[in-house]
Amino acid sequence: MILRKKHIQQLGASWLPFADAASQGLPLGQLLRLGLFQVSVGMATVLLLGTLNRVMIVELSVPAMIVALMIALPVLSAPFRALLGFRSDTHRSAIGWKRIPYLWFGSLWQMGGFAIMPFVLILLGGDQVLGPSWAGEVLAALAFIMAGLGLHMIQTAGLALASDRATDETRPRVVALLYVMFLLGMAISAVIVGALLQDYSDIRLIRVVQGCALATLILNLIALWKQEKVRPMSEAERAAPRPRFADAWADLMAGGTAGRLLAVVAVGAFGFNMQDVLLEPYGGQILGLSVSATTMLTAVYASGALLGFGLAARWLGRGTDPYRMAGRGILIGIGAFAAVIFAGPLNSALVFFAGALCIGLGGGLFSVATLTAAMAMPTGALAGRGLALGAWGAAQATAAGLSIAFGGALRDGISSLAKGGYLGTAFDTPAIGYTFVYHTEIGLLFITLILLGPLVRTRLLTEQPKTTGKLGIADFPT
Repeated sequence: MILRKKHIQQLGASWLPFADAASQGLPLGQLLRLGLFQVSVGMATVLLLGTLNRVMIVELSVPAMIVALMIALPVLSAPFRALLGFRSDTHRSAIGWKRIPYLWFGSLWQMGGFAIMPFVLILLGGDQVLGPSWAGEVLAALAFIMAGLGLHMIQTAGLALASDRATDETRPRVVALLYVMFLLGMAISAVIVGALLQDYSDIRLIRVVQGCALATLILNLIALWKQEKVRPMSEAERAAPRPRFADAWADLMAGGTAGRLLAVVAVGAFGFNMQDVLLEPYGGQILGLSVSATTMLTAVYASGALLGFGLAARWLGRGTDPYRMAGRGILIGIGAFAAVIFAGPLNSALVFFAGALCIGLGGGLFSVATLTAAMAMPTGALAGRGLALGAWGAAQATAAGLSIAFGGALRDGISSLAKGGYLGTAFDTPAIGYTFVYHTEIGLLFITLILLGPLVRTRLLTEQPKTTGKLGIADFPT
């Protein structure tokens, strides 16, 4: 049967992925345009944590310790996301905008950081004629802090704006769509920036990074255009005193579930991300995989994460409890790390790649589920969605950044103890440092399950079950 043009037109937008994320208040076109802020955040993430990391170490011969410090600086600004979200909740302006000013100024901070970054990196590499010897380190730290602060401001305000405009029914699918756009932004940016910097030179570095700075501004201008309605505020409203952050934070925690959810996010993110810089070395050193084979791990991991986002959108759209879905992601993660551990003794690349795929799948489910829970969290008179999402982002980003550093240090420390004979001959193997980290991650994920349990129980107790007139198993007390 030939599918004609009119038949295709009759399908409408319903066949498109995530088409059901749209609503009357947030049409699909505006939602996709708003999601461009996640593309700019994905591009910044690739530059800060990937491309510039390699350029500083290989092409510019910057000491690894200084590089690690620079990469850690954006993570240090992550805890301020809660404050940024609170300020966007309580922002006062004549036209009533709350989120767009923070999206705009976040874009300026990120663009400014990338605009000066290539010059200060060249200084950091030793190509300096005038000025004090410490100028490169100080200016590089300033550039990384500016870009990191802008990244966190953009993502916090953008997620809060999407949450404001989405309905309760579409919010879970909006979350999944925004996460997919973040991954696509990372993937596309990595390919383009990597290709442009293949023939490295200082001039090319300046052009590429400043081009990314310009792309940040263009993408976010398109994203924020006409996304928030003008609601003129009276003089009395603008003159009214703002609530204090401490009072709003206490109001958020008064709900009973916010603090535990943040603990779940922090411990879970720590458990899922300690392996971030260890999977590829493990595959090469323990399993003997080639560089091209271990490079495929990123694609496998990202495919698992995309599958997780798709499943999350499907399950949440059917009304699945986000806390239960987070539990599914944790259980998949536990099995995934067990597979990675057994891949060494089995000398099986297939088991190893399956484990990497499931780490992405479990981490994707966990991230979408906890973010959905944060977006749907009841807010009080003082605490708004910006504060809740900022707190989620602060817990997730800080834990993820610290876990990467801790995982590398733990692997090196355990390997040194094993080589020194302090752990006995049975543990003196090349894999001991890696497997110790993976076992630690499994332990952290079990702790996350324990922390998550009361949230699921609270959700079940607060739900109003539908009565059918018949007594069933669900009617018996637990």
